[in-house]
Amino acid sequence: MFLTSAQGERQVYMTHVQSPPMSPVIYVRGLAKSFKGKLALQDINLSIADGEMVALVGASGSGKSTLLRALNGLHCSDCGLIEVGGMQVQSEGRLHSRVPMVRSRMGFIFQQFNLVKRLTVLENVLIGHLAKTSLIRSFLRQFTQAEKAQALAALETVGILEQAYKRAADLSGGQQQRVAIARCLMQGAQIILADEPIASLDPESARKVMELLTWLNQEQGITIVCSLHQVQMVQRYFKRSVALKDGIIRFDGLTTDLDHERLSQIYGSSLDELVVRGHGEVFVKT
Repeated sequence: MFLTSAQGERQVYMTHVQSPPMSPVIYVRGLAKSFKGKLALQDINLSIADGEMVALVGASGSGKSTLLRALNGLHCSDCGLIEVGGMQVQSEGRLHSRVPMVRSRMGFIFQQFNLVKRLTVLENVLIGHLAKTSLIRSFLRQFTQAEKAQALAALETVGILEQAYKRAADLSGGQQQRVAIARCLMQGAQIILADEPIASLDPESARKVMELLTWLNQEQGITIVCSLHQVQMVQRYFKRSVALKDGIIRFDGLTTDLDHERLSQIYGSSLDELVVRGHGEVFVKT
């Protein structure tokens, strides 16, 4: 259906994959965030069910990264409510004291991998266990054999076990991103937030990372929320998409409904930024 804002903005489509879940694993209401007086997010309302895989779509500056960072408390919002796994992350501009507990169950994958390049791959994965390790053991990098076995198992899951004892700096971009995913598995993350995880990767590495995230969602039930600007990749891997522009959710629904006509209505001339012909695909105007 069509919705029109009270401010007289142009009409945009809003659809829904399903009725809002009774007990969503991620629940956002009335969220707003500004930087230096400029609104980055406006009246964000979002519910994501346990086990969903959702794409946040939008061009640079649309609010995707700001929303992801707000979900795990890296950004404190100006107003609104965020709950994750039934626990409050922030409310009306204040972070809750339980944020560290929430973060321990929520992995975050960054565009630039966020690894300690001088450490080995194995040590970078073990960092995912720091929330459950004493400060002294963490500082001395003293991990048990059981913890090391768990980290090696995570590396095997993401397909780079043979790289375990190499320095992270010596890996390709795609391999480094898989190390970051293995770190989330070591953490025991039930939710993974991925901020443009393939933006810096070549087409083949991008495909492998997206297939890995899809496998983790489908086979291990991990909830995935991933920001992307490549429409082709969204269409290939996600059933549900949330499109943002100027910090406002303009569409929330089935990716199959986010066709070229609807994208054009939302983004106009800036649509070209989302149709990237660099990942082995050509955008189909459905």
